[in-house]
Amino acid sequence: MNTEITADWQNWIVENLARGCVPQSLVEVMAGKGFDPIFANAIVFHFSNLSAQATAPVPAAAYVPERPRFPMEGGVIQTHDRVVRVSARVNKPVVAILDDVLSLDECDELVRLSKSKLKRSTIVDPQTGAEEVIDDRSSYGTFFTVNENEFIARLDRRIAEVMHWPIENGEGMQILNYKIGGEYKPHFDYFPVADKGSQVHLKNGGQRVSTLVMYLNDVDEGGETIFPELGLAVAPKKGSAVYFEYCNSQSQTDPLTLHGGNPVRKGEKWIATKWMRQGRFG
Repeated sequence: MNTEITADWQNWIVENLARGCVPQSLVEVMAGKGFDPIFANAIVFHFSNLSAQATAPVPAAAYVPERPRFPMEGGVIQTHDRVVRVSARVNKPVVAILDDVLSLDECDELVRLSKSKLKRSTIVDPQTGAEEVIDDRSSYGTFFTVNENEFIARLDRRIAEVMHWPIENGEGMQILNYKIGGEYKPHFDYFPVADKGSQVHLKNGGQRVSTLVMYLNDVDEGGETIFPELGLAVAPKKGSAVYFEYCNSQSQTDPLTLHGGNPVRKGEKWIATKWMRQGRFG
C-alpha cells in the first residue's frame, strides 16, 4: 500500500476540494489507485481542514479576458438552418443562455439514438489521463463522433456556427442522462495543466476553449446547471442551451467558469454537450 504523497497528488486533492468534491470520494479514488485507505483519509482531510481554515481566497490563475468568441451584442444568431435566440448574457466570464438551439424533434431523436449506448460517466484521472468513475459524477452517457451520420453532421455544423468556432476543433457530441439524485459536483471543463493526466488529452487539439450544454428535455424538478462563482442557476428547458468560454489565446483558463449540475429531484435529465478545442481535434 502506498503511503507517500507526490506534489501532483497534493495538487489534485486541493483542486478537487476547491471544486466542491466530497472528501470521501477523493479517498475512494486514491484507495483505488493503491494508497493505504487510512493514509488517504488522513491526507485528504488534512487538506480539507486547511481549506476550511483559510481566511483569504486563493488568487485565481492569471487569466486575462480577451475579446469573446461569442457575440456579446444582438439577440439572434443565424445559422445555416435555424435561428437561435439569445435570452441572456454574462460578460465576465462569458456565459450565454440560448433558446431554440435544437428543435423538439431533434431533442427526441438524440435521446432515442443514445438510449441503447449509455455507460457510466467518467472523469479524467489526474495522474494517468485515464477515465475514472467517481461518485461526484452520477450520470450515464455516450458519444457521437463528429459528422457520424447526416443527422449528427447537421447538428455539428449548427453548433459550430453558434459557438463561433471551427467544426473540426470540436469533440464528439456527448449525451448524458441523469436519473433522480443524479448530479455533477462543481468542476472545470478545461484540463488543469499541472496534472500529468491532462497532458494526454492536451496532445489532441490542445486545451478546451468553450462549452455548449444543450437540454434535451424539461426536468420536473432540479437538474439546474449552476455557476457557483456567479450565483447563476440555469433551469433545463427542452431545446435551449447554455454556452460559456474559458480559455484565451495565451492558453490561460478562467476559474470563474466553475460549474456543476444540481441533483435531479423529480423526473430525469438529458443533455447534449459539445466541447471545442484550440486546434483540430481527432
